[in-house]
Amino acid sequence: MNSWALVTGATSGIGESFTRLLASKKYNVVLVARDLPRLQERAQALEAKYGIKTHVIQADLATDEGCLKIEKYILENQVDVLINNAGFGTSKAFTMSTLEIEQQLLDVLVRTPMRLMHVALPLMKQRNQGIIINVSSVAGYIAGGSYSASKSYLTVLTESLHTELAATNVTVSALCPGFTRTEFHQRGKMSMKGLPNFLWLNSDRLVEQSWKDAMKGKPVSVPGWQYKLLVFVVQTLVPRSIVRKVGMNLRNKQRK
Repeated sequence: MNSWALVTGATSGIGESFTRLLASKKYNVVLVARDLPRLQERAQALEAKYGIKTHVIQADLATDEGCLKIEKYILENQVDVLINNAGFGTSKAFTMSTLEIEQQLLDVLVRTPMRLMHVALPLMKQRNQGIIINVSSVAGYIAGGSYSASKSYLTVLTESLHTELAATNVTVSALCPGFTRTEFHQRGKMSMKGLPNFLWLNSDRLVEQSWKDAMKGKPVSVPGWQYKLLVFVVQTLVPRSIVRKVGMNLRNKQRK
């Protein structure tokens, strides 16, 4: 197979799990992240284990320059699978955060996936083939500040595109995981003390489930029975006023 997949945030966590999943399916992989040594290390490991080709792009997707670099690559090279996974987290409340941090969060979590899809989708439609998985979060179903708002945007946009492209062979799906054992919470300086073990997900397993759901044509994948239950309760049983309080209480605990 000569197909290529591009993964943002490819050096750790969910993104790294996606690179291995795709490589195991014999996709060649473009790895995008900020840390060049880690990019090169991951690329070499994929080539050695799976016998595929790789390409690395060092880019900071919080910057216009970094985003343009990936857009240019997609325009000039056929990308059959796009995984929008690059993450950004902050432990500060909106009123205590700086405008710079809030803007960076939106740039990485909203602007970048929107722009990359805006470039990739017309090409995929032209070929009548392609897969896009946007890594969102169950946080998008609650009211937990800017992060929740950005993930809500990504999930809703994904669902809209899924419907818009229903008559084509282009698949757009959102992965909405809950708490996952990755570097994300450490980087965002979030306290996760006291979180029950049953709420933690394994990134390899949730990525595998996301891929299966995308192949089945599902617009949204929520891995784990506990988070499926959470989404059902939040959407159908609990008043929105309670959802707001619980969401903000959870975020406040992460800041301690």
